[in-house]
Amino acid sequence: MLRSIAVVFAMLGSLIASAAAQEPSRSECLAMANAPPRATPVSLRRLAAKAEEVTITYAGHSTYYIDTPGGVRIATDFSGAYRTGRLPDVITMNRAHSTHYTLFPDSRIPHVFHGWGDDGQPAKVAQRVGDVYIRNVTTDIRRYFGDDSNAEMIRDGNSIFIFEVAGLCIGHLGHLHHKLDESHFAAIGRLDIVMVPIDGSYTMSLDGVSDITRRLRASVVLPMHRFVTPLDDFMRKIGQQFEIDVRSERTLKISRDSLPGAPTVIILDGV
Repeated sequence: MLRSIAVVFAMLGSLIASAAAQEPSRSECLAMANAPPRATPVSLRRLAAKAEEVTITYAGHSTYYIDTPGGVRIATDFSGAYRTGRLPDVITMNRAHSTHYTLFPDSRIPHVFHGWGDDGQPAKVAQRVGDVYIRNVTTDIRRYFGDDSNAEMIRDGNSIFIFEVAGLCIGHLGHLHHKLDESHFAAIGRLDIVMVPIDGSYTMSLDGVSDITRRLRASVVLPMHRFVTPLDDFMRKIGQQFEIDVRSERTLKISRDSLPGAPTVIILDGV
């Protein structure tokens, strides 16, 4: 009898564990954004207490490498053209043009996330890889280059990718081509660090991206697509409430505890 009861409990435990494993991971950054003021989810308080550092390296164009405390390496808008250090474990892509994606990534990269849907449906990324939770928010994208408001748009053709790790909410706007509405901001939630294209033409106007940057209210802004717009123009657009920190190195080490007290644009070396 006791043996039968033990077997039943073991089976129940297995079923519960299996169900838990199938449940999607929960976004802590959305929980923080929707929580009452000054309330922080317990898991993020625990992570923040460890003061674990995330390493962010600017490789060029729109590619940043994010190295997590748990050893996961991520490359954003990965085409293979901008490389630094070891091969990434995770790559995200957007299909604006060939410097933002590759259809033939190295087969040794285990996690490849497209910012566009491959089956006629919007891309849906909500996956934990090691110590980082990765999700996306889709936006539309033009079929043609340049800031042409009359160009045909591909619905859900671009993704804003969000990386949640070590108590930090890190966003990459991708090849953003239009203003964000309230539903976008709600889906993005809280961002501590945001990577923003500042070219002013290939993605969207400098006025438009500056408005988005102010609205997101991230502690750290990391510009990308820096080959056209003078940095001074971007700084004038986003306003005096942002400080500027120009670095001579490509790499930034940052933790929840070391976020700047005032919103800061950090310029890492590179183009």
